[in-house]
Amino acid sequence: MDAKLFYRSTFKLSGALLFGALTVGLSLVAFYLDWLAGRSPIQIQSLVLPLWVCALTTAVLGFWAVPTLQALKAGQAIREDGPQSHLRKAGTPTMGGIFFIPVALVVAIAWSGFSPAVLAVSGLTLAYAAIGWLDDWQIIRRKSNKGISPRLKLALQIAFGGFFCLWAMLTQPVSITNLALPFGAVLPLGILFLPIAWFSLVAESNATNLTDGLDGLAAGTSAIALLGLGALVAPTAPDLMVFCAALSGSCLGFLVHNRNPARVFMGDTGSLALGGALAAVAVLTNSLLALLVLSGLFLIETLSVMAQVGYYKATKGPDGIGKRLFKMSPYHNHLELSGWSETRIVAVFYILAGLLTLLTLAIF
Repeated sequence: MDAKLFYRSTFKLSGALLFGALTVGLSLVAFYLDWLAGRSPIQIQSLVLPLWVCALTTAVLGFWAVPTLQALKAGQAIREDGPQSHLRKAGTPTMGGIFFIPVALVVAIAWSGFSPAVLAVSGLTLAYAAIGWLDDWQIIRRKSNKGISPRLKLALQIAFGGFFCLWAMLTQPVSITNLALPFGAVLPLGILFLPIAWFSLVAESNATNLTDGLDGLAAGTSAIALLGLGALVAPTAPDLMVFCAALSGSCLGFLVHNRNPARVFMGDTGSLALGGALAAVAVLTNSLLALLVLSGLFLIETLSVMAQVGYYKATKGPDGIGKRLFKMSPYHNHLELSGWSETRIVAVFYILAGLLTLLTLAIF
C-alpha cells in the first residue's frame, strides 16, 4: 500500500475510533445516571432520550447541510501564521452551528413544555449563535480569517448577556443569587450576582470559542461538559437537564461530520452558542462555580492566550518584539507545534474533560 494512502486511512480511522469511544462512553454514562436517579432512559425527562434523538437528527441533517454549505462556498479561511498542517483545511465549510444548534433548541423547548427557563436559555444561545454567524459570514464574504471587529463582537455579547441577567434577576426566585459550593455549602452573592453572572456568560462563550481549533475538539469537550451539567442540575431543574442533554446530543451528531478529518467546522456560530448555553444554565441553577471546574479545559485554553499575550508584552525589547511563552496559543496549538497529532490532542482533552466532569459531580 502507498505510504501516503496508508497514513490517510489510519488518520481517518483514528478520528472515527475517537468519535466511537466518545459516543459509547457518553451513552453509557447517561444510561447509568438515569438508572441511578430512577428515570427511564426512554422518557422525555431523561438524559438518554434527548441525547440520542438530537444526535441522530443532527447526524442525518448534516448529510444535507454540509453539501449545502459547500455549494454556498462557505469555506473557512485559515490563518497563515498558524500551524502549517492547517493550511490543507482551507475551504472546508464552516458555520456548521446553523444546523446542529437549532436541532437541540427545538427538541428542548418542545420536550420541556415551553418552560420559561428553557426558552430564556435557548434565546441566549440563539443570540450568541447569531453573533457568531455574523462573524462567520464576514469571514466568508471577505475570504479572510478576520470577521467582525473584536470590539463589536464583545459589545454584542455583553449586551445580550446583560438582557439575560436582567431577565433572571426580575423573574427568578431570590435564591438564584446563591452560589453552590462543594459538598452542599452555599454562598449568598447578593448584589455581586449580577456582575459575576454577566461576566461568566461572556467569558464562557469566548473560552469555548478559543477551544474550537482542532477537528472535533470543541464539539466533543462541549458534549462532555453539557452532559455533566445536565446531570448536575437534574434534581432541581429537570427542564434544563433536557436542554443540556439535547445540546450534548447535537454536538455528538455534529461530530459525525466534524471528527478528524472534518468535513465541516462549527465556526463561531456554534462555539459562541455552546459557551453561552453552558453559562446560561449555570446562572439559573446556582452552578457557576461548578461550571468553572466542569469546563476547566476551556479555562486553561483562555489562560494560555492571556499568558502568551502578557508575556509577549512584558518582554518587549527596544525593537518592539517580545518573547513567546508558548510556541502558539491557545495551548492546543502549542501541543500541535510540539509534534502532537490532532487526534492525540483531542483524545487527551476528551479524557481530561471527562475527569473534570466526574470531579464536579463528586463534589457538587
